[in-house]
Amino acid sequence: MQVNNRLFEIVYLLMQKKKITAKELANKFEVSTRTIYRDIETLSRANIPIYAEKGREGGIRILEEYILNTSLLSEEEQNQILFALQGMKNVVGKNEKDILEKLSILFNKKIKDWIKIDFSKWGKDSREQEQFELIKSAILTKKIIKFTYYNTEGKVSRRIVEPLQIWFKDKSWYVMSYCRNKNDYRIFKLARIKEIEILPEHFERELPKENKEEQNHIKTIHLQLEISKEMAYRVYDEFEKEEITQNKKGDFIIQVSYPENEWVYGYLLSFGEHAKVLLPDKAKKKVKEKLEKALKNYL
Repeated sequence: MQVNNRLFEIVYLLMQKKKITAKELANKFEVSTRTIYRDIETLSRANIPIYAEKGREGGIRILEEYILNTSLLSEEEQNQILFALQGMKNVVGKNEKDILEKLSILFNKKIKDWIKIDFSKWGKDSREQEQFELIKSAILTKKIIKFTYYNTEGKVSRRIVEPLQIWFKDKSWYVMSYCRNKNDYRIFKLARIKEIEILPEHFERELPKENKEEQNHIKTIHLQLEISKEMAYRVYDEFEKEEITQNKKGDFIIQVSYPENEWVYGYLLSFGEHAKVLLPDKAKKKVKEKLEKALKNYL
């Protein structure tokens, strides 16, 4: 364990237990008691109110009223750190959750259970979370991953990629990667990734600058839609205020940009007879073709 980490852990343990012996600390960190006493001196010189008492009831203590970092972080800043960690605890692993508990003790604050963020879908089992953890681990350890991928057209391929970053965008998770199959950067939707495994091989590649690959590989389409007023509950749920206007009939005119793929056309069709594509013409043509194909199923 590095010295700075050990010093932090000593302070943390003392704020939990109030008193601990040098021998207990030496055994925990696998160092000599002499090293522990040197650590105590270092902490004292850093104005941490830590001291040693001799005798049978003695030990190493820290002033009970001490709150770490009060001179460096305001109470508002401490709260913001704790609130941010609490808000994200559903997408981090056990180690990060332990940090939340440690900081609440170090700041001498009780954690307010003020928010719950859960990105999982209703009715999903633990496999989705396990997949997320695998990809996260591969990114942090810079290891290659291999998986089966189903694209928007239903084509299946086996991919070997260097995972670089996890994105959450428009209700879905994605992994930004360098694909060994295509020798280029690619973005994969986590819901379409199956049979994932981490390979032992490491990689050194870093993220491309300023997410230029996001612009290059996610082609967007700007849509102008007319959605009937009967769909008001969906309009206000699914579009931003700035994207919505109303015409004289009370129907909604929507200006929105989406990734141009099969999902967007399926989404438009989900409004049934209550939505009409006004622009662009290629989107109108695509939706019409899909409706004609669907109609043939009922002839």
